[in-house]
Amino acid sequence: MMEQPLFGRRLKELRLARGLSQAALAADGISTGYLSRLESGMRQPTERVVAYLAKRLDVDRSAFEVQSGSTSLAQALTIVSSTDSDEAVELLVTALDHAEGGDPLLRWQALWLIARRWRRLGNKAEELACLEELDTIAEELALPELRCRVWASLARCLRSSGDVHRAIEIAGKAVRLSKEVHLSVSDVSLALMALVAAEAEEGRLPDARAHVDELVELVDGVGGPLRAEALWSAATVRFRQGDQDAARAFLERAIDGLDGRADLTLWVRLRLAAASLSLQSSPPLVDSAQERLAEAEPALRFVGTPLLNQELLTLKAHLAFEQGHYDDVRALLDELHQDELWLSYRDRIRLGVLEGRLLILEGRLDEGLAQLKQLGDEARRAANVDLVAEIWRILAEALEDARAAAPGAP
Repeated sequence: MMEQPLFGRRLKELRLARGLSQAALAADGISTGYLSRLESGMRQPTERVVAYLAKRLDVDRSAFEVQSGSTSLAQALTIVSSTDSDEAVELLVTALDHAEGGDPLLRWQALWLIARRWRRLGNKAEELACLEELDTIAEELALPELRCRVWASLARCLRSSGDVHRAIEIAGKAVRLSKEVHLSVSDVSLALMALVAAEAEEGRLPDARAHVDELVELVDGVGGPLRAEALWSAATVRFRQGDQDAARAFLERAIDGLDGRADLTLWVRLRLAAASLSLQSSPPLVDSAQERLAEAEPALRFVGTPLLNQELLTLKAHLAFEQGHYDDVRALLDELHQDELWLSYRDRIRLGVLEGRLLILEGRLDEGLAQLKQLGDEARRAANVDLVAEIWRILAEALEDARAAAPGAP
């Protein structure tokens, strides 16, 4: 009888290598639940089950015997390249854990795919760990293309996590390297996007404006997702500078110029961004935000991740607040807090601000004011200038409203 968990690991490798789901492999011979327990190592296989699975996979029984402990890294990369499933990436993680030495280029490629998966899911800690190791390997390989790409991704991850100062430093290195060695338009653009986002986050708006104008000129005529993201970057900078009309114009150009078949995830993210911009406008453009969210939500059935779903719920909560539907806001906040939040630093702070405002409206004045003050202090420590200004403005308005409601109070 074959021993677990080695049998389960090998069974899963063989199934994924053939592009089969658990249901397809199980068919009518065994239950999907039983197959899942076999793969996880929780159940010991019987001789009958081994024979059945060997027939279904069209392999000899000996194929379940694990050679050298795991699928090779090269095999795992081959499997992942033909499918985008999370299960295949998990197989790659396992292969990478067991790989000792070997080709650093293979290891770099594996880590890059794993980092992309963590980014898609919103797990910044895991993504950051992969990117830090990628940076080490890229330095060892001395390939400028790899160094530039990992620096741009690392800067984006750091900025999203709230470490804006380091993000600017690393993105600046990526931009300088991309120009020094004359890398592709794509590499230069991605480095500039990372730098612009970090500069805008720290309030360096003149620098961000100069770099984003350079970016838009660089991608002029390129089209596709790259141009859409560049225009989105320009919209962000214009909005932070207070030019709401120009920001909306840039974002509409990005939306109109991107075919969802080219990148459905970006298609959704642009609509979420447009909804967010509408809700942050003065006054908030509630109808426009509602329209964009209605466009994005059905597509999340196909490309939804924990992060994207949380972004949608967050925007729904902001929309419900502007509409005065405070019970709906509380319900959405409760739903968001049932799971670990994968939101970016800025979105988490703004969600906390929303909750503080709701607490005040619910009559919990001291609790709401304390939360807003705490968030303001946190944003100040992170040197996030415009977030600090927004929070203290809201705090001042809340105090003024409280004073007006109780004129005799000190």
